[in-house]
Amino acid sequence: MTHEFKNIVNQAITNQNKGIKNVLATVVYLEGSSYRKPGVRMLLSSDGKMVGAVSGGCVEKEVQRRAKSVFETSNSKVITYDGRYRLGCEGILYILLEPFHLSPEFFEDFEVSLKNRDPFQIDSSFKKEDEYIFNIGSMIKLKNNSYSFSPSLNEETFDTHEIFQQTLQPCFRLLIIGGEHDAVKLCASASLLGWEVDVITSEKDPKQLTDFPGANSIIAVSPEIAELSVDNETAVVLMNHNYVKDLKYLIKLEPLHPFYIGILGSAKRREQLQNELFHYTTDLSEKFLDTIYSPAGLNIGAITPEEIALSILSEILAITRKKTPVSLRTLTGKIHA
Repeated sequence: MTHEFKNIVNQAITNQNKGIKNVLATVVYLEGSSYRKPGVRMLLSSDGKMVGAVSGGCVEKEVQRRAKSVFETSNSKVITYDGRYRLGCEGILYILLEPFHLSPEFFEDFEVSLKNRDPFQIDSSFKKEDEYIFNIGSMIKLKNNSYSFSPSLNEETFDTHEIFQQTLQPCFRLLIIGGEHDAVKLCASASLLGWEVDVITSEKDPKQLTDFPGANSIIAVSPEIAELSVDNETAVVLMNHNYVKDLKYLIKLEPLHPFYIGILGSAKRREQLQNELFHYTTDLSEKFLDTIYSPAGLNIGAITPEEIALSILSEILAITRKKTPVSLRTLTGKIHA
């Protein structure tokens, strides 16, 4: 969700610079089930445009209509949307609508937080009541400072209401090591998910950012001098099409403890890589070997580079969410526990 909020912030700043007012809609509570869960947000602009979504598209027009009073009065309010009678979603959404005005200080602080990959927290005060209007709203807590979304929010009475609290982790990051055509397709597909994609290519065949649509950064370097950075929100995919380079990068990745390392190639190649690792790495742990997925991707019959990218991203997502891939038609209960 961090990338969705980042898009909302960027659009809000653009709107403010043009003199366009903003209202933030946040799902703060859910009774029953719904397409999306508490914590999803969308930006409503006084020029009628929207960024983000709080459902699959069926609720947004209603939210936009009921946000008119917030634009007019600058008073935050809670609205409800009962999908049981309109959509068959079996749930009631409680949506906080609040003026969304961001200071230059917040924007600078937020950019630093994203760059440093720091988690941050958003607290939203609300009451489970339709058309509830009072001193409610949201505050965001970055590493060193806190900011309210509305300048009129009274922090002294903030805690007198129910609080929806959400901690957002850094944007999910994909480190692609390789610069061939299939790496370009993986980069483009991952960027559509809102992932931050960093690419390392061969120093003998350097690439530009324009060669990798959607990439955050690209660098051409040899494995010997490459400086790798991996955190809990980073997956790595080796796409060098070069056995020796893959081995060298695996050796460099071992002490960094990534949760996922995808490698292109056959099962036979995987066994060969693992055997070689024992010769070059002392005390090689079974835990590290368990993070290596080769051939990378789920078995969905992928053939084209685009399909292979889909299978790899699906595998990463399943591992991140701790899910065993199955067809949803086999489920009899809720999709999300």
